[in-house]
Amino acid sequence: MFSPSVDGRRKTLIIQGLDPVNIFHYLHMLIDRYFKRQEVPVRGRKEKMEGIVLAAGKSLLLSFIITALLGPIAIPALRRLKFGQHVRDDGPASHLSKAGTPTMGGIFFLAGIAVAGVFMAARFPEGVLLLATLLGFGLIGFIDDFLKIALRRPLGLRAREKLAGQFLIAALLAFLAVSTLGRGTDVVIPFSLKTVELGMSAYMVFAMVTVVAAANAVNLTDGLDGLAAGVTAVVSLAFVVVALVLNRAGVALIMAAVAGGCLGFLLFNRHPARVFMGDTGSLALGGALGAAAVLTRSELFLLIIGGVYVLETLSVMVQVFSFQVFGRRVLRMSPLHHHFELGNWSENRIVVTFVGATVLFSVIGVAGLAR
Repeated sequence: MFSPSVDGRRKTLIIQGLDPVNIFHYLHMLIDRYFKRQEVPVRGRKEKMEGIVLAAGKSLLLSFIITALLGPIAIPALRRLKFGQHVRDDGPASHLSKAGTPTMGGIFFLAGIAVAGVFMAARFPEGVLLLATLLGFGLIGFIDDFLKIALRRPLGLRAREKLAGQFLIAALLAFLAVSTLGRGTDVVIPFSLKTVELGMSAYMVFAMVTVVAAANAVNLTDGLDGLAAGVTAVVSLAFVVVALVLNRAGVALIMAAVAGGCLGFLLFNRHPARVFMGDTGSLALGGALGAAAVLTRSELFLLIIGGVYVLETLSVMVQVFSFQVFGRRVLRMSPLHHHFELGNWSENRIVVTFVGATVLFSVIGVAGLAR
């Protein structure tokens, strides 16, 4: 791969081995050139990058292990508390057998993410802010799940209550990112690295919509065993790469922990699922992805990397619009994964296909960092 070295004002490229650290190092220098960051010695930067990559690996592993250890404890506890999944009658008939499966499983992978995040990223302000956002959205999801399941309130939090909480947390995130972390109020255009300056007011709205939309898109995707966790694990790893390239170590460490938590949760959530994450998990994961995009100035990249979330959300919007305007449905059922499910695709086939598509979307999105 290429690794840049500095000789006066000239940068030459030296061919070296295919080392992932060298790849991140080269991309980092490339992005620095376009964002006009202050130059630091190449050797010092490379050594720092190696340390961050190693720390990200530790963060992922720690989160995975804690989640894997908590699962066998949390699942029986959720079952004893009768925190079972309610299955809607208007959903796929095959899902009726899932009624009573413990839900709110997001609690134990969020614990794994939080512990890993505190141990690995507590000294990075952007990491702390990202972790706080994840836990804040998780709290909203927990309250919603608790009202629906424990208190038997069918709809949980009202839509306006849930959205109000989400927009409040997103507003705090955006304000602190700009005012405290120096994030700025510009938006980066993928594949060109040109920026568009929005100004404080417009950017606040843009960032809030990004985070809330991401949270609810992941929530829509959480409809099959292992789907949301599998897709989010891949997207989180893509954002680890984005954060490393853009020198946001704290974001890289937290997103590595998110990936580890998702992978650990898949041990229990893969088909046939022994536990579901509930809104506790899905809102937290989506909030974290939106926050990571804001903190790395990669909001538009999230649309590419999270292409599966976008398709799932669009499928619902198109279905509702078509039915209300034309009186007929475009899909067999929405979100999109139910359309394939009613087309006699197995859950495993759908999940593998969607995760594979996410890998492709992630490669394209990360490639958008260079022009």
